[in-house]
Amino acid sequence: MSTAGMNLFDLTSEQLKRAASIKEQIDGLNKQLRGILGGPAPSRAAPPRNHTMSASVRKKIAATQKARWASLRRAKPVTATVKSAAKAQERTMSPAAKAKLSAKLKAY
Repeated sequence: MSTAGMNLFDLTSEQLKRAASIKEQIDGLNKQLRGILGGPAPSRAAPPRNHTMSASVRKKIAATQKARWASLRRAKPVTATVKSAAKAQERTMSPAAKAKLSAKLKAY
């Protein structure tokens, strides 16, 4: 059976349920067949990853990255003036804008 010309969105819910049921039956029969023939059971979990970096290389990379971040922090010191400038940029509503918004919310 070819599924090249099929569109899953064109199938009815009954057809989809039937297809799912048949798929489950096929999976169960394949599992029984592997049990009889002694084949390996398929694992659903991902195979364990082989780490290609040694622990010493990871430590070197971590040390280099820490040094890089430390140099960036030294280059851009955070001062109180920067914090106050950021706070000054916060917008506040005028009393007229607050009253207008309050009236709209009450009407809603």
